[in-house]
Amino acid sequence: MQCDLSADELCVNDLIRLFNVQFCCSEQTILVSGGKEPIYLPRDNENTRHRIIFREDYFSSALHEISHWCIAGFQRRQQVDFGYWYVPDGRNAVQQKCFAKVEVKPQALEWILSQAAGKRFFVSSDNLSGELGELGELGDLCSFKDAIYEQVQRYLHEGLPERASILTDVMARYYQRSPFLFPKFFQREAI
Repeated sequence: MQCDLSADELCVNDLIRLFNVQFCCSEQTILVSGGKEPIYLPRDNENTRHRIIFREDYFSSALHEISHWCIAGFQRRQQVDFGYWYVPDGRNAVQQKCFAKVEVKPQALEWILSQAAGKRFFVSSDNLSGELGELGELGDLCSFKDAIYEQVQRYLHEGLPERASILTDVMARYYQRSPFLFPKFFQREAI
């Protein structure tokens, strides 16, 4: 019997399985596809596991939401969407600078996880209909990319957060990626 799933859907299913096998018991957390919007939901009276719900079946959405989870401390993981504010698409320049500052670390981790899966990483300003902002201080896309690149270099030098390190190793083994956590594999021009 032939499978009707596309290559992207297979990758998403692999990622869900890899994540859930690794963290379902140890962290009481599962990865779930099919959300209209991404969200993190802590366990409650109806759900015995925390849920990272990513948009539809987009691999990059899954990696991005996982990245936020990898950074969030225990208290943050007890709150819906880790207790973060979110202003949707259409942010003004000031709001976009705030967004960029909190997105540097997750997007840097997303880039590393993308590399572990052999996938291309795309920076997201998540503000298609809003203002790009002023130049400098992460207000423009170029400064944002520079900050993400610099954060990746810090992670490579100082080490990844524990859950990110575990998942990166699991993914790299599964996707048969040779050791790649070296600066030469993360070039600023690539993003």
